[in-house]
Amino acid sequence: MSTKHKVKQAFPDYWDDAKRELMKSDRILRRVIPKFEGVSLTSRGDPFATLARSIVGQQISVAAAQAVWNRLSDAYPDFSPVRLARAKLDKLRGCGLSQRKAEYILDLAGHFKQGGDRTADWLKLEDEAVIAALTGIRGIDRWTAEMFLMFNLMRPNIFPVDDLGLRKAVSQHYFSGEKVTLSELREVGDNWAPWRSVGTWYMWRSLDPLPVEY
Repeated sequence: MSTKHKVKQAFPDYWDDAKRELMKSDRILRRVIPKFEGVSLTSRGDPFATLARSIVGQQISVAAAQAVWNRLSDAYPDFSPVRLARAKLDKLRGCGLSQRKAEYILDLAGHFKQGGDRTADWLKLEDEAVIAALTGIRGIDRWTAEMFLMFNLMRPNIFPVDDLGLRKAVSQHYFSGEKVTLSELREVGDNWAPWRSVGTWYMWRSLDPLPVEY
């Protein structure tokens, strides 16, 4: 399936309830959330593309990741495991991928081609069990698995503490720009539960009004 031309978008059914509760419980989100009416976390519904795009985004800015993804999508309009498994390493690197990320995407394509899409099984698992299953795949770290939980399985309570954008936004909004410790970050996230995915999404939006999509 081409992720460029056949896009399935889904909006979480919990979104409005989460917004209301977060605005009641959090003074910062009470101010941030109304600035982004009419948009929400969305899913493209393609597990392979979600994981591949998350690999692209590892340890680089949203803008840089989007630029690489655009080149990759242009080079491979049929962005499927079968097609990517046949891709040449040099061509992938020519799209802006590092050597390691290109290898990870080739490995991921091979994994899915051999029946590695276990979305039906993952839907039945708790968040940590999904993370454990995904991080067993080469190139999938915890952050990448968390992006999958948020953007593909649409889990409502994911809090990616290693995400640089989340840390930056929390620093700006809650700590006057000062460096945030892990315990301070978790304390903010605990106040968002059980809607930490939603709070995280609005923190990202406060830095970049264009929604991230995986």
